[in-house]
Amino acid sequence: MALQTDGHSVAIVDKNPRAFRRLSGAFLGQQLVGSGFDRDDLEAAGAVGADALAAVTSGDNTNILTVRIARENYGIARVVARIYDPRRAEIYQRLGIPTVATVTWTIDKVHRSLVPDQLSAEWVDTTAKLVLVERLLPEGWAGRVLGDVEEAGRLKLVAVVRAGTPRLDVRELVGQEGDLLHIAATTDALDLLKERFASGVPAVVGPRVSK
Repeated sequence: MALQTDGHSVAIVDKNPRAFRRLSGAFLGQQLVGSGFDRDDLEAAGAVGADALAAVTSGDNTNILTVRIARENYGIARVVARIYDPRRAEIYQRLGIPTVATVTWTIDKVHRSLVPDQLSAEWVDTTAKLVLVERLLPEGWAGRVLGDVEEAGRLKLVAVVRAGTPRLDVRELVGQEGDLLHIAATTDALDLLKERFASGVPAVVGPRVSK
């Protein structure tokens, strides 16, 4: 429902028709009985031209197969797979496949993975003037020095999660696709952060050392 509320068109594929009873009566998207890794079913759901796909069945293998087909056959860049086995999840994260686990956490992470250009507040201080936000590295920022996102006194890059591994040595780190950024920001700088991600920042004066 969150994706629909945000204005996105949504299609749900499930092999069990009774599963659709769990949907709210306000859901307006497609409901298709089928398999997430069957190409005919995926195409019926709009895989051709789709922007994102989430595979959240009860089977790890099914979910991984589905997102691989989505990426390799339909060129869907934004995918996320639900994985129950934490050992597998770590492997897939290192392969660049975003994975999620428990139900409440899964719903939140699926939404963030499918709509990465939205800022998500992880923490708000007692004054409500300082927040910690999480954001997937935007397209076009791969290869940039991540410290360039900072603004003195307003924006501070705190950590980066890369291939499932958190890193704190981030200011001189060069961005890679799939990086998850954690940024401390004053609330009056959130629009600036969005603009910076959308349009980039001025060239940095002076040499920077990449790692």
